[in-house]
Amino acid sequence: MELLSKEIIQELMAIDQNPCLSLYMPTHRSHPEKLQDPIRFKNLLKQLEKSLLQKYSAGEVKKHIEPMETLVDDNSLWSHTSNGLAVFSAAGLFKIVGLPVTVDELAMVADSFHTKPLRQYLQSTDRYHVLGVSLQGIRLFEGDRHSLVEVELHAEAQKSNTDAIVDELKDSGSIAGSVGEYLSLHNDTGSEQDEEKKDAEQFFRVVANLIYERYSKPTGWPLILAALPEHHNLFRKVNKNPMLLDKSIAINPTSLSTDKLVNLAWEIMEPEYLLKLDSFVSRFEQARANGKGSDDIKEVAAAAVEGRVDTLLIEADRMIAVRITNLITGNTQKKDLSNPKVDDLLDDMADLVTKMGGQVMVLPTEKIPSETGLAAIFRY
Repeated sequence: MELLSKEIIQELMAIDQNPCLSLYMPTHRSHPEKLQDPIRFKNLLKQLEKSLLQKYSAGEVKKHIEPMETLVDDNSLWSHTSNGLAVFSAAGLFKIVGLPVTVDELAMVADSFHTKPLRQYLQSTDRYHVLGVSLQGIRLFEGDRHSLVEVELHAEAQKSNTDAIVDELKDSGSIAGSVGEYLSLHNDTGSEQDEEKKDAEQFFRVVANLIYERYSKPTGWPLILAALPEHHNLFRKVNKNPMLLDKSIAINPTSLSTDKLVNLAWEIMEPEYLLKLDSFVSRFEQARANGKGSDDIKEVAAAAVEGRVDTLLIEADRMIAVRITNLITGNTQKKDLSNPKVDDLLDDMADLVTKMGGQVMVLPTEKIPSETGLAAIFRY
C-alpha cells in the first residue's frame, strides 16, 4: 500500500492503456467494523465486472479484474487500512493507495483513471503543517481539516531532542549544552542570559530554515507554530519562512493529544481555507466579466483542448456523464457512466487541464460559482 502523493496522480495520468479500473471505498481502523471492508470491496468488484461486460468477453473481463480479486483475501491489506482506500488497475499498472480520509464508494471503468478525490485531498487549500517547538525538541505535523499526522523528520532534526541541530551549532562554536539548557532563559541574568538568548536565537533560526527548505518550500503549505508563549516572539524574530501564519497555538504541543491539536490548528486554518476558496471564485467572476472566463461545458471543453484554461474549478460531489469525443475541437457527447469508456467529465477535464499546464481546484458544492459544476479562467 502506497501513501498518496502528487507523483501518484502523475503516474495515473500517464497511462494510455485501457480499460482503466478505479475503485474507491471507505475503510475502518478497528474491529468489528473492519470485517465489513473485504465484503464491500467484493461488491464494488461486481460493479466493475458489470461495466466491463458491456465491451469485453467473459475471458477478457476475468483477466482485467483478476489483479483486484487477489486483494479480497489479503489479510495484510485489510489489517492495515486507515480511513479510505483507492485501487487502480490497468495494463502495466497496479496501485493500492491508503487514504487518511473517508471517501465515497466508487467503482469506475473508463479509458482513464478517476483522480478527482485524490486531487481534492492533495490540493493545498486545506493542507498545512504544524511545527511544535518545546524544551524537549521539535515535532512537525501534516494536517488537513480531518486529521493530523506526525512527519518523520529528515536527519537534521530526527532525534527526539534535536541532537543533530545541536551538534551543528556546537561545531560552529555558538552553543554548549542541551536544547533544554539554552532554551531555559528565564532563570539567567546579565551577560550569561544574553549569551544564552543569542544561542537560542541561533537554534530557532536553524529550525526555521530547516522546516522552510525541507517542508514549506516544496509543498507551499501554511505553517502554524505551536509553542509556549515565551518562545513565540523569539522564533518569529529569526524566522524567514513566508508560509508561517500570524496566528499560532500558544501551548506546549507535547501536552496535547493529536485530536486536540488538530482542532486548534483547524480553528486557525479554516478562515484561511475559506478565504483562498473565495479568492478563486472572485478571480473567476472577474475573468468572466472580462470575457476570459466561462462555466459553459462546451466552451470550457474547447478551451481545455486548446490549452487556454489557466485555472479550472470543479465541483467535488458532482459526476457528469459527458465525454469529450474530439481532443482537437473539444466536442462533447452525453454518455452513461456505466460505459467502460466513460469517466466523469469533470475528472477528464481536470486531467486535460493539468496536462496542458493549468491549475485545477476541487471545490465543495456551496463554493462553486456556477450551476454546471465547473468554472474556468482562460489564459486568453
